[in-house]
Formats: sequence, C-alpha cells, structure tokens
Amino acid sequence: MQPQLGNNVLVVILGGGRGARLDPLTRLRSKPAVPLAGKFRLIDVPISNAINSGLLRIFVLTQFNSVSLHRHIGETYQFDPFNHGFVQILAAQQTASDERWYQGTADAVRQNLRFIEEMHGELVLVLSGDHIYRMDYRELVSAHLESGAEVSVAVRPCPERELADLGAVRLDDTGRIVEFREKPKDAAAREGLAASPALLHRYRFTESTPYLASMGIYLFNKRVLIELLDSPDVDFGRHILPNATRERRVHAYLFDRYWRDIGTIPSFFDAHLDLLKPTPAFDFYDSAWPFYSHPRYLPGARLTGTRFENAILAEGSIVESSLIEEAIVGIRARVRGATIRRSLIMGADPYSPEAGPGAPPVGIGEGSLVENAIVDKNARIGRGVRISNARGVRNADGPGWAIREGIVVVSKNAVIPDGTEI
Repeated sequence: MQPQLGNNVLVVILGGGRGARLDPLTRLRSKPAVPLAGKFRLIDVPISNAINSGLLRIFVLTQFNSVSLHRHIGETYQFDPFNHGFVQILAAQQTASDERWYQGTADAVRQNLRFIEEMHGELVLVLSGDHIYRMDYRELVSAHLESGAEVSVAVRPCPERELADLGAVRLDDTGRIVEFREKPKDAAAREGLAASPALLHRYRFTESTPYLASMGIYLFNKRVLIELLDSPDVDFGRHILPNATRERRVHAYLFDRYWRDIGTIPSFFDAHLDLLKPTPAFDFYDSAWPFYSHPRYLPGARLTGTRFENAILAEGSIVESSLIEEAIVGIRARVRGATIRRSLIMGADPYSPEAGPGAPPVGIGEGSLVENAIVDKNARIGRGVRISNARGVRNADGPGWAIREGIVVVSKNAVIPDGTEI
C-alpha cells in the first residue's frame, strides 16, 4: 500500500462494553483497561497495531468503568504536533439529540458519526479492544481497495468448537461474503457454513478448521458506513453485517497468523500461559513491531533466593525465597517465600489503597501457594494461604475472590487473610 494511503483511514476502537464475561477483572475497570502480560493493557494491542501500521488517527469509544482506561490512554499516547496523529476518547454521553447510552457496537459508532464525518479520509477501520494479535492493517486496506469492496471483514480459519462464540461467514468462490451469522450455537445454526472444496484450497482450510470466523475487524468505505448506520440496528455482528452481505459488496480478508479472543476468564488465562511456552506462537519480543504502553520508569526486578521456570517477570517487582513455575509476575509485584504455579500475578499500582489495620501487605506472603489462578492488582494475600481450587469447583464467589470455570480469580484490592484456603 502507498504510505500516504494511511492518511485516508480513520481508526475506531470499540472499548465501551461491560465485559461481563471477564468478571471479576472488569468490576472496577473497563475490559480494554484489563492488565495484560505483566505490564500492558488490552487496549494497547489495537492501538499499537494501528500506530505500527501508520494509522495515527484513532478514536476510542468508551462507556463503562472507563476512568482507568482514560487515564492510561491520556498518559501513554501523546503525539508530537507535526504528524497530526491522535488517540482521542469518545465517551458515551447524553446529548440534546440522543439521551441513550450505547446500545451495542453499531449504536456506539452511530452516536459518534458526526466526529467521523468531520475527519478527512474515505475509509473507517473498526476494531475491538479484547483480542491479542499482530496485524499490519495496511495489508487489509490494500486488499480492500484492490477487491473493490465496500466493506471488508478480517476472517480466520476456525474449528467448530470455537465458532459458537464468534461471527461466521460464508463465501462465494470470488471471496465475497454472501452470509454472516453471529455466534451459531448448534449444528442447525452452522449448517452450510463449512467451506467448499475450492475454498478449502484457496483459503488454506483444513479438516480441523473448515469454517471462517470473523475477527471483529471491519473496514468500511465511510459513505457506506454512514448509509448502513441509517437504521435502528444496534450491533455490527447481529444486524449490520448480516444485512450488508445482502445489499453491499462485502469481502473477506484472510488472516492466518496468531489471533485470540480473550473476552472470557478461561481464554484470558490460557492466552497468558501461551506466552510462557519456550517458542510461543505470539509474544511481545519483536523490535520491528513493538507494543506500546505507559512508560513507568521503574527499576529492574530484584530477585533473592528464587527459582524460576518458564516465567515472565516485569520491572519493579521484588521476589524473595520463592518458587515461580509457569507464571507471569507483573509490575511492582511483591512475592515473599511463596510458591506460584500456572498463574498470572498482575502486580500493584504505585499507591495501593489502605486495607485496614492488621491486613497483610500488598503481595503474596510467606508459605503461600498460588496455583491455576489470576491475582489482580493490589491484592493482599497473607501467610500460609492456599489458592489452588483443590476441590475442582467450577464456579463460585467468595469474599475477595471468584472461581470461573475452575480458575480462581483474586479480585483487585482484595484482602485474603492468613491461612485461607480457596
């Protein structure tokens, strides 16, 4: 793609959902603000991909629990005055013409169309804020222009077991999307979606991945987006795109590299364990395509008498006399004489809230075990605590913790007293 064509694209990132499937990580923050990989936040992925793609005009649409997200974006993404780039927050608001909050993904964009229309450029790239992947969006733009599409949808080969949580598409032999079905839950809903023999070869399907799933990445001609949103429909996946396939030239853009939806606790947990593999399918160690986040100017991690095996340790952390196996230890984390296995420790904020007299300090105390768990920021886990879900409970809630599909999640700012077993 010609470098100057990047100036023809406006990026819109959807960051306003409740994120209920990530509860309790989203009780005090929006989904895009959830910490990622020890030092990032989910919103850093689409913003960094856009910046690395040369697309520097970015709107982020927010609504629920958005204070920490606004603070993170404001402190992180500041461009110089000569490149005309910006990352601007468009928070949900009641106006004289519309007093409703966002009713869905399409409605969020509709309520901000006046800002999109004011910006120069003929293309609008709509992204989600809860996926992990590395993509050069310029390749999508080039494919869109070459195909003559009015709408392009990034898609990937998908196995049947994952299709129920994604949008599924059916193509003709030219690559045009002729049907879009949102989250087909059963065999009847999936009928006819498997690829034809010609498409199996063209799109590198396999018998284990016979479907094409939407990645939540949509590129619209601006004029077409405005026309499609001139309706009461509120959601892209449920309404706008199924209708568009019958009325517009909607084409598929195949992406067959790493992509993961991390909108649930199990997928979020598994994605972090993926990062710990000796040769992970995705990591953050690409100097040619960096992922950006808030610069914290923290000192290096300090380790004393500790053994690590397949671990990631973020800056500012202090780990003493502990065993860390297959775990991520986040920024400013404090671990004292504990054992951590197959877990994500998010670390701490610079000024942790007071927890009352007699509460353990921030971090994980002596003699404690944390296994198959996510420990959110500022958690205070006392001495001799066992967090392992030894009884195999699928779902439960307790004081300062929850179990989601067998994974223990210690909530942000939680206090877990000495000797507790979860």
